[in-house]
Amino acid sequence: MLQTGMKAPDFTLSDQNGNAVSLSGFLGKKVVLYFYPKDNTPGCTRQACAFAGSYAAFKAQEVVVLGVSKDSAASHAKFAAKYDLPFILLSDPELQAIKAYDVWQEKKNYGKVSMGVVRTTYVIDEQGVIEKVMPKVKPDTNAAEILAYLAGEA
Repeated sequence: MLQTGMKAPDFTLSDQNGNAVSLSGFLGKKVVLYFYPKDNTPGCTRQACAFAGSYAAFKAQEVVVLGVSKDSAASHAKFAAKYDLPFILLSDPELQAIKAYDVWQEKKNYGKVSMGVVRTTYVIDEQGVIEKVMPKVKPDTNAAEILAYLAGEA
């Protein structure tokens, strides 16, 4: 797992509209980078909708929100349209950023062991350094916890 104080690994991935987006393109802004397992699943939908519901608060602080999963750009486009998601969703089918951020891990589900994305959120500062690591976050409270952290309450 990456640690606070480490330089955030740069990456370039396609967003839901097929545009190439690089993390380094957001230098000078704080970035919330959240990794989630799959579009249109109950937990991931609740997490995305919580970020959407809090988006005005993030935008007011000039914080960029980026969601990453291994779903395709087309899947992201449908997911964003269905739930009116106002932030960037990045497609990582090759696991480039997912592995760089060490969120591709063994998971147990109903006794079955498989590899998958562990729901993790990183807050990256204006210089591209990891400011906070939030492993195994809860979908319903993740956005609120980050806003509390940004407000100095956590």
